[in-house]
Amino acid sequence: MAAKVFESIGKFGLTLALAGGVVNSALYNVDAGHRAVIFDRFRGVQDIVVGEGTHFLIPWVQKPIIFDCRSRPRNVPVITGSKDLQNVNITLRILFRPVASQLPRIYTSIGEDYDERVLPSITTEILKSVVARFDAGELITQRELVSRQVSDDLTERAATFGLILDDVSLTHLTFGKEFTEAVEAKQVAQQEAERARFVVEKAEQQKKAAIISAEGDSKAAELIANSLATAGDGLIELRKLEAAEDIAYQLSRSRNITYLPAGQSVLLQLPQ
Repeated sequence: MAAKVFESIGKFGLTLALAGGVVNSALYNVDAGHRAVIFDRFRGVQDIVVGEGTHFLIPWVQKPIIFDCRSRPRNVPVITGSKDLQNVNITLRILFRPVASQLPRIYTSIGEDYDERVLPSITTEILKSVVARFDAGELITQRELVSRQVSDDLTERAATFGLILDDVSLTHLTFGKEFTEAVEAKQVAQQEAERARFVVEKAEQQKKAAIISAEGDSKAAELIANSLATAGDGLIELRKLEAAEDIAYQLSRSRNITYLPAGQSVLLQLPQ
């Protein structure tokens, strides 16, 4: 009797395990930010895109292909030439994601590794096309315009493959060794030219200052001559008195002089 009970329990457990295995194989999960495309062995890829959650399928007959529909970054380095035939090294950073409704077409025509097959080729194509419109100097001074044109053209090109580009930016832009050395030499020449221009301007200012000073001295001499012609020796006597007063004041403040000689005038006994 006990053997029959254990045999029944064993059969029930086996049946339950088989049923659980079948149910488990008929369920699949689609995580947040993902979508699923169903491949049917008899009907091929289905046009229906399955959203997030747990779903049923027919075991062995159907298989889910899960796609990540969140934005993902990718850096694409490209070496190309500018309008003036300078070598340009550019790295483009792209944030991309697939159009969820076009996942069946993407899987059928491109495959699960669509980003590896599409992005490098179209990015290289667009970058070479846009960079060839600008010379090396314009790539530096008009970088925002270059980035915008690359973004517009690349977004339009990627849309034909069912891809959305959330952001396109130029993260790295360098030139060949010859161009870099030429730019450095030009900067040095510009600095030397600025220094020479400063020296010339300084000399001009000094020349103008000397001319103004000479004109002032000439004017002062002319005024003194006119004063002497008008007032005679009175102006000289006035300047003597002013000089004597200043000298007496300075001597009175000196520690080495305690008195002034009486009965004598300073600078007043100068020969006439």
